[in-house]
Amino acid sequence: QVQLVESGGGLVQPGGSLRLSCAASGFSLDYYAIAWFRQAPGKEREGVSCISSRGGTTYYADSVKGRFTISRDNDKSTVYLQMNSLKPEDTAVYYCASSYYRSCGRLWANEFRYWGQGTQVTVSS
Repeated sequence: QVQLVESGGGLVQPGGSLRLSCAASGFSLDYYAIAWFRQAPGKEREGVSCISSRGGTTYYADSVKGRFTISRDNDKSTVYLQMNSLKPEDTAVYYCASSYYRSCGRLWANEFRYWGQGTQVTVSS
């Protein structure tokens, strides 16, 4: 059974850090780009970051550039999102998704085949 399972979300104060993990099972993560999306209440889903299949290329939305770092460990079938200097506007449900392709593309939802169930990140004092 194919699964992507996110973990690491929670409540953190502004300026704090969290590391999200996305663990894959049932398929080989090695061949696909992996992205993180987020969706806040009342807002559209936003592509936050993406990493190519071998990790050589990464993408960050302007809103998180310089604060978030995406990485992957294909041996562990896991992708990470290190989030530093968190702001209240980062509050959202964060989803990881596996692309059909090795590269990140345009981060359109239809480019991604498998999705996790999401993990809540809340940034609040």
